Amino acid sequence: MDLIYWKDTERTGMVLTGLVVGLLSLFQLSIITVVSTVSLAVMCFTISVRIYYQVLYILSWGDGEHPFKSYLDLDISFSGEEADLYMQKAIVMALSAVDTLKGLFFVGNLFESLKLLVLMYLVTYLGDLCNGLTLFIIGVIALFSLPLFYRQRQEQVDSFIAKIQAHIDNVKDT
Repeated sequence: MDLIYWKDTERTGMVLTGLVVGLLSLFQLSIITVVSTVSLAVMCFTISVRIYYQVLYILSWGDGEHPFKSYLDLDISFSGEEADLYMQKAIVMALSAVDTLKGLFFVGNLFESLKLLVLMYLVTYLGDLCNGLTLFIIGVIALFSLPLFYRQRQEQVDSFIAKIQAHIDNVKDT
């Protein structure tokens, strides 16, 4: 959460820039090309840093400690119980989603299925305007921009939302 609230602006800027550049590159290149190019860049960087630290150690200017030791020592394993718990949660969520979709597509509730029909019809217009990658890029930018905007202008946004909510309540009452 600190990332999207810009607590560390340098880190947040790097992450946002990396995400947007990576997503924009998918407009021109395939996902395989993007992943392999990013992997090559990361490998070139890490190997260069590792060699640099070794040279510093040989010249007695460094302590010889591995530059990525903290990352190599991270424990990313799951216990069997944790893995089972996460798999059970994933299976329950997937089955719940399938059950909901089954009810929508096979008209378990006519009103809910009609709402989905209208939503999908409107999404076709959105699909004519732009593709999914464009929406994803807009979503990433909004994820990093809107919390900061809200924090800076919280009173104005809250009063605006209160006015909209009051108008919606008036329309519902009539």
